[in-house]
Formats: sequence, C-alpha cells, structure tokens
Amino acid sequence: MSSMSIGQVARICGLAPSAIRYYEKAGLLPRPMRVSSQRRYDAQLLGRLRLLQVARAAGFTIAETRTFVSGFSATTPPAVRWRSLARRKLAEIETQMGQLQRMKTLLESSFHCHCLSIEDCARLIGEATPVDAARRGQRARKARQGSGSA
Repeated sequence: MSSMSIGQVARICGLAPSAIRYYEKAGLLPRPMRVSSQRRYDAQLLGRLRLLQVARAAGFTIAETRTFVSGFSATTPPAVRWRSLARRKLAEIETQMGQLQRMKTLLESSFHCHCLSIEDCARLIGEATPVDAARRGQRARKARQGSGSA
C-alpha cells in the first residue's frame, strides 16, 4: 500500500473522513500530499491516527491532544508527555467524579417530600439550610440501605 485515499484510511481506522480532515485542520496531522487534488496518505499516518484515537479515548481534548503530539520539545519521550498531561487530566476527572457523586446523591435522595404543590416544596427548600438538606439526604440513604438488606 504505497498511498491511500482518505476513504481507505478512514475505513482502516474506523473514522469518518471528516474526522481526518478535522484532525488535519486542528493541526494534529500533517498536510497530506495530493495527487490530482485528492489527499493521499502513506501507511505511517495510520499509526499517528491510532495514537490520536488513544489520546481521545483517554479523554484528552483536541487542544490537549495537540499538546501531546506537538507541544513538547522533539526530544521529550512520548511517555513523559503522556504522564505530564495525564496528571492534569486525572485531577480534572477527580473533580468531575466529585460533581457526579453530588449529582447522584441529589437524584437518589431528593424529593421524598409530601408537599402538595411545587410552591410548598420551593418554600420548604428555601427555608432549609444546605446542611439540613444534606442530613435529610443522608437519612434517606440510610433508610433505603436498611430496608434493602433482609
């Protein structure tokens, strides 16, 4: 396979041709050579695309992925680049996990009320302090856990 069309590369990598064009425009891929105005790629691009796919699967943004492939000194090994970006991404994920846990807690514990109207509910929530609401949520969780074990 000396040179491949964008469609061939896309099929091999499981991407849409538009994704490859986007990666080119975003600076993640080098400009391809053209033959009769058609993009032509060599086999080396497959490895680069798979590397981009790994970075994206790890949750790196396009900007972070660009930093990974071209934002370091050329002498910086890929593993050092990865660890540098991964430290920041892991901190971000920890923050998101905390936010997701709070969302889950709210979804699981809220609105076990007996209000007859949304206005009554809003008034009661407005009168409650955040600590009161958290305690109610904890009591509701404990009650569910106690009733769930037989």
